[in-house]
Amino acid sequence: MGLFGKKKESKNKDVEGGAPVQLSDGSEVLLSSIVDCIGDSCPRPQIMTRKAIGSAGSGDVIGVLIDNPTSMEAIPPMCPEIGATHLETLRQDRGWQVLVRKD
Repeated sequence: MGLFGKKKESKNKDVEGGAPVQLSDGSEVLLSSIVDCIGDSCPRPQIMTRKAIGSAGSGDVIGVLIDNPTSMEAIPPMCPEIGATHLETLRQDRGWQVLVRKD
């Protein structure tokens, strides 16, 4: 075991065929992947989001699951610098789902 414990396994999941998510305006988007950051604190959710956007295709929508309020607030402002658009943040049982589309 290293200095900071065991390395966490990647919890990114590709979604075959796209999982539909309804936005507050009634429109629907299809998720191409989900980044599970439940239990993670800053800066891990931001790093994992950056990595997922980097490997996504243009127009792909990534759902980032977060239960840390600071991380939830940090993702939307970083979208322009990583070539993405923040679509919406949805409240869920265990936290939030931040929806980000690669430009």
